[in-house]
This record gives sequence, C-alpha cells and structure tokens, in this order.
Amino acid sequence: MNFELQNLPSRNQKPRNSGITMVMDKGLSVREAEDLLSVSEPYIDLIKLGFGTAFVTPNLENKLAVYKQANLAVYFGGTLFEAFVMRNQFEDYLRLIDKYKLGYAEVSDGSIDLNHDEKCDYINRLSKHVTVLSEVGSKDEKKILAPYLWIDLMQKEIAAGSYKVIAEARESGTVGIYREKGEVRGDLIDEILTKVDNDKIIWEAPLKSQQVFFIKLLGANVNLGNIPPNEVIPLETLRLGLRGDTFYHFLNQ
Repeated sequence: MNFELQNLPSRNQKPRNSGITMVMDKGLSVREAEDLLSVSEPYIDLIKLGFGTAFVTPNLENKLAVYKQANLAVYFGGTLFEAFVMRNQFEDYLRLIDKYKLGYAEVSDGSIDLNHDEKCDYINRLSKHVTVLSEVGSKDEKKILAPYLWIDLMQKEIAAGSYKVIAEARESGTVGIYREKGEVRGDLIDEILTKVDNDKIIWEAPLKSQQVFFIKLLGANVNLGNIPPNEVIPLETLRLGLRGDTFYHFLNQ
C-alpha cells in the first residue's frame, strides 16, 4: 500500500486460499497482459483465458510466460475443455495442458450435456495431474437448478478432487446464481452456504453490484471470479471499504 490508513479490513496475503480474485482474460495481447500486471499483480490470484480464446489468441506462449513469471495460476476456460470432450479428445486435452505446462485446469459442463458421474470422473483424472477448478451451473438461462441440486453437485465435485467449485454466472453475470438482469439469487446463495464451505467456492461476479453483494455478505476475503481486467483495482477498493458502496460497511465494524 502507498500510505497508512487505519481500520481497514484485513486482507489475506498471497498465496491465499480465500480472498481469491480470478480475472477473465478474453484475449488480451502480451503488452496488455504486462500492463495489467504492472498495476494489478498483487491482487490477482487466478487468470482464466476465457472460453475458447486460447485456441485463437496469437503469441499464446509469450502471454502465458508473462503470467507465469508473475507466479500467477493461469488456465484455459472450461468451454475449451468441453470442446475437447465433445470431440472425444480428452487425451489430447491432457497433452495440451502438458505442452503449455499449466498447473490448473477447469472442468465444466455449462454448454454441453454431460452425465455428472462422468464429469466427476474427468475431475478425478485431471486432479492427478493438475489443480482442478470445476464449474457448477449452466450457461443456458432457461436451466434453473434447485438449491439442493447446486449443493449436491458442488459436494460431489469437491469430493471428486476439485480444489474449488465455481458458481456459474458467465462473463455477463446474467445466468446461474443471477437472474437475467444480474440480480443475485439471494435465497439460492443462502441455501448453498448452509452445506458448502464458502472458502471452497469462487463466486463469478463480473458486475460491481454482484461484487458488493458478496463482499457485504461474506467479507473482504470472499472468492470472486470473472473479474474484468480493468476492474481488479476497483474491486480491491470494494474489498477494503475504499469505495462508496462498501465504505460504511467496514468502517462501522
């Protein structure tokens, strides 16, 4: 920090197990990745190369090197995993992860119909090679899962080997744990938290209002994901009560 300020909420230091910020890289250039880290590296824990962007991004290895040199965990979006699985190329996916020397992988079924036992088997197999993040929830706004199903799926994926489960919201923040206009499904969140440890969940929260909701509910060290690159610093101010939306929330504690 640049100067002293009293009565701020405590932030876990890196490497951290909670208070994680996962950033969505939807196609940054190498220079943009360098610029991002020049100001935001202390506040970023995970970098996801969103959906299938890794397939079409030029200078991929150079960009991965930028992130790795900063000791950031970087991984390919779950949609790319799904694309390989749909083409019966799971072994090729394993070789891809090995080729790029990635330490993390995401398993999801947001775009495909995948038997959950089969999904858990992929989680288990991948967990023998890398740290696995698995995503729960559909990208289809018409598919509404009951709270008990969210809980059941999350618990089974953690048991299968997921380091953390990601609560689906897409990069738009309008599906899964949110309604179509971005409002949080608060009752769903409350139900999930009765059975699943908050530290095991990364809540996708691309919109400021969503970030504010989770920070007020679960504190400065809640795990948040799908954060746009230009929102990392603003998010950190929300976590510390240095923005109007959370200013009095922490000051009064």
